[in-house]
Amino acid sequence: MNRLAGVTSPYLLQHADNPVDWWPWEPAAFEEARRRNVPVLLSVGYSACHWCHVMAHESFEDRATADYLNEHFVSVKVDREERPDIDAVYMEAVQAATGQGGWPMTVFLTPDAEPFYFGTYFPPAPRHGMPSFRQVLEGVRSAWADRRDEVAEVAGKIVRDLTEREIGHQGTRPPGEQELAQALLGLTREYDAQRGGFGGAPKFPPSMVVEFLLRHHARTGSEGALQMAVDTCERMARGGLYDQLGGGFARYSVDRDWTVPHFEKMLYDNALLCRVYAHLWRATGSESARRVALETADFMVRELRTEEGGFASALDADSDDETGAHVEGAYYVWTPAQLDEILGADAELAARYFGVTADGTFEHGQSVLQLPQQEAVFDAEKVESVRRRLLAARARRPAPGRDDKVVAAWNGLAVAALAETGAYFDRPDLVEAAVGAADLLVRLHLDDHARIARTSRGGRVGANAGVLEDYGDVAEGFLALASVTGEGVWLEFAGLLLGHVLTGFADPETGALYDTASDAERLIRRPQDPTDNATPSGWTAAAGALLGYAAHTGSEVHRTAAERALGVVGALGPRVPRFVGWGLAVAEALLDGPREIAVVGPDRRDGRTVALHRTALLGVAPGAVVAVGTAGSDEFPLLAGRPLVGDEAAAYVCRGFTCDAPTTDPERLRAALGG
Repeated sequence: MNRLAGVTSPYLLQHADNPVDWWPWEPAAFEEARRRNVPVLLSVGYSACHWCHVMAHESFEDRATADYLNEHFVSVKVDREERPDIDAVYMEAVQAATGQGGWPMTVFLTPDAEPFYFGTYFPPAPRHGMPSFRQVLEGVRSAWADRRDEVAEVAGKIVRDLTEREIGHQGTRPPGEQELAQALLGLTREYDAQRGGFGGAPKFPPSMVVEFLLRHHARTGSEGALQMAVDTCERMARGGLYDQLGGGFARYSVDRDWTVPHFEKMLYDNALLCRVYAHLWRATGSESARRVALETADFMVRELRTEEGGFASALDADSDDETGAHVEGAYYVWTPAQLDEILGADAELAARYFGVTADGTFEHGQSVLQLPQQEAVFDAEKVESVRRRLLAARARRPAPGRDDKVVAAWNGLAVAALAETGAYFDRPDLVEAAVGAADLLVRLHLDDHARIARTSRGGRVGANAGVLEDYGDVAEGFLALASVTGEGVWLEFAGLLLGHVLTGFADPETGALYDTASDAERLIRRPQDPTDNATPSGWTAAAGALLGYAAHTGSEVHRTAAERALGVVGALGPRVPRFVGWGLAVAEALLDGPREIAVVGPDRRDGRTVALHRTALLGVAPGAVVAVGTAGSDEFPLLAGRPLVGDEAAAYVCRGFTCDAPTTDPERLRAALGG
């Protein structure tokens, strides 16, 4: 009996019709393994994962493989996006044992949930030095039956090793000038000056590192930091990583040149990159950055927004091609013949403009659209006509599947990005989209005690508790929304979430943060990871939100918690700056103050109030917080005691317990904020 039919995870529902007798992660599954005296197969993946689909088709849909699994194992399927705590704990074991990790993740456990054998994707037949999945199953079953003591010893040692990995006391001093300078030097050494970005293939969009570089430039004037940010963003936007027709970014590039993407599109990547390109425009005025920020925002609203107002998690990499085969990238790639069919006389221009060649840049003579560097000058109206016709033709292709579950943390990232992008570029529709997502999080994901649920789908909240990144990222989104809208209720909601961070996730002795709450389900260890990966870690996300809330409210408790949390960034930043980019960005805000800006006016719609508010939002001072309202309003703590100047709207800028004289002049305010 497959037990996945009633769950909310699209990934688990994809396996609901498998002949494998799947269980969701629940105590009953391990009780069943104990009763039958068999090991547990833990299979972890996510809906947009290409190789997860491949292994499902090859092995989990195969009747003979399923019969063997059902006879000798209890099989548990987990969506890593719903249960990042389970994924983190066992992925750490996989990486420690094999030196690498990835999805699908395949782990064999004792009935006590202790791991003893690991892997990722296993093929249906031996291939490239890998054993077949059936060979792995037979080997594990044999070891369980004939060498139980050895299995128990291995499992026990792994659990002890994982427990000893808990992050010790790193000190409470946040990084200072020296550590941030060392982090910048480390990034410079790893920077790919020829292609932009950091490291080799596969190459991931370094959104959080770029945010650090922009903030470092704003605080110090470092031209090198700004140049790395500008060049990296330009190369990504011109490459195949970026969807040149519909906007939005793919997960990563398989090559160093940003040419061929892994085609899945994730909400978190696009939310982070939308915000980064908006901030790049704010710092430089780049028209390219403006275009990419808006196109990415429009992509999220158009293709990821759900009926309930939240944002779906991802679009798959795979879809059906012209032959009906389900393959990676089919929706996005082109051949010269296809351009001829759709564009006629304009096909040659399109091929040159988008880099479509006879040999192709992808598989089977197909090309990923990009914007190659070239000397030719193109007619802008004709290019736009070509783009519209290709986009219309693409819309007739079978679309990639959509994972439509709403993940709280990633929606928090989207709220921040859409609110700021809408404010910068006078797009109230984007701000409204941010408000809609924030409203869904409050209505559906928050319970009566302001504890947050990790996911929802179709208006139905999931059963899994939120983890630290949910609290940190949603609070960050609410703080951005408060600054943009002038509605203090979002600051209040952020404060409720951060109260849980202080009481349920922080170690009161050291200030270290855990990924799960103190009363969460107990796994073989309590996950704890301060390093940023595809998204800010819960640790650094919480540190940033705590710091922003402290700047808004003057709360010393929240500021102290942020500073203590940043202690680990002081240790990691100089050594592995690529993997703690958001932590470094938060540290830049701390060194800068962050600055507190209060804008008061006779009326929120008053022209001078609006001009000062916009100037405040466009200031590049790292992590600055903005409150706007009428004189005498109690909407925000920063507005208290801030009168008009004469009868005119005024802006007050404070930093480190010192305030400048109020100003009614947007230009003077811009200068005070580094604009």
